[in-house]
Amino acid sequence: MAAASLIKVPVGQSPARMVAARSSGGGGVVRCSLQGAVVGGRAEWQSSCAVLSSKVAALGINGHAAAPNFVNGHIAPLVPEQPARAPDAAGAVLDLVPVSSLSDGVVAKNLPQPLRISDLSPAPMHGSQLRVAYQGVPGAYSEKAAGKAYPGCDAIPCDQFEVAFQAVELWIADRAVLPVENSLGGSIHRNYDLLLRHRLHIVGEVQLPVHHCLMALPGVRKECLTRVISHPQALAQCEHTLTAMGLNVVREAFDDTAGAAEYVAANGLRDTAAIASSRAAELYGMEVLADGIQDDCGNVTRFVMLAREPIVPRTDRPFKTSIVFAHDREGTSVLFKVLSAFAFRDISLTKIESRPHRHRPIRLVDDANVGTAKHFEYMFYVDFQASLAEPRAQNALAEVQEYTSFLRVLGSYPMDMTPMTAGSSSTVTSASDSDSSSSP
Repeated sequence: MAAASLIKVPVGQSPARMVAARSSGGGGVVRCSLQGAVVGGRAEWQSSCAVLSSKVAALGINGHAAAPNFVNGHIAPLVPEQPARAPDAAGAVLDLVPVSSLSDGVVAKNLPQPLRISDLSPAPMHGSQLRVAYQGVPGAYSEKAAGKAYPGCDAIPCDQFEVAFQAVELWIADRAVLPVENSLGGSIHRNYDLLLRHRLHIVGEVQLPVHHCLMALPGVRKECLTRVISHPQALAQCEHTLTAMGLNVVREAFDDTAGAAEYVAANGLRDTAAIASSRAAELYGMEVLADGIQDDCGNVTRFVMLAREPIVPRTDRPFKTSIVFAHDREGTSVLFKVLSAFAFRDISLTKIESRPHRHRPIRLVDDANVGTAKHFEYMFYVDFQASLAEPRAQNALAEVQEYTSFLRVLGSYPMDMTPMTAGSSSTVTSASDSDSSSSP
């Protein structure tokens, strides 16, 4: 009780650190406060209290009468550092609890404030308050897709697709915008595998026209080039145009398009060109030698928007739902029954993709002791045009679950209804016009 009665925190003031001043007879200085101390847990806190209690008992101070503070055999009255405040009649004030109280109406700034949920992740607002992860470096097409999906967002570049997934799971980012398919190159299988491995939800999609530019260091002419570097899909999408330009160059694959432009600029390679976006040329000080060099003007990449929590499906606008399922039965009748569940309810499928089952890639089937046949196990990814809020979609999935051994809904989200044809053709037309006027 003696120690407990000395534990006092002044109301309306910031806890002052009390020290024992040197008296006329000499002596040392003793700090009698835990203000600002870092306490790791309950056990450490109790230990600190016990130490102070033993010091109080050694000084001969009780909770009912004032007593002098003895330091090295000398009497040292207790005085505060700041602000000046005399000890009360009960004795020295020991501030055991590091509280953040008011001092003259102002919160003490030297004390750490507790973390709040809003510090870990902003509210799910659409736009400027969101941190959006994407794969690549600034200037990549994924960065542009993130800006289209969440205008004014804080885009966070990631060196790998999986890093973008982990950034959202670890609350470093609020959303991730990643490509899943291209109109010319097809599906990006790596991201389909990561969708199954991680527990993120698809909350939207965005379609982005791809507009490639051939760029090099300022002052470099096309005749001086010996190689062109870019992402493998970008090289494939510009293959015929590069050949028609008469460039005798070696084509080398790079991690991403904007990264190729950054590599050329950082190393001062005057014999190397890169294929990337016009924004990458601006960011890294490159000169655009040819604009709009993609072979097909309808080159579009589809991105999905990922979040930790799913959105509530609605029926007032077109929705798309993505699922993945597997079956362990033989024959093709199971897949036919699954597809029929959607066909009978007039639900249109927009995509079906098969990927090998990672945990069970091969199934062994005995053939009447004659031999052993090997069958591959597959996971099926399906996108269909319906919202989970619609009864027909719910009934279809209920029927699909009867035929499959595994079923997971990746997300039910609004469709991107942006008219891509008009925007793509107008962009390519202007690009081709500027290209023809600037070409030697």
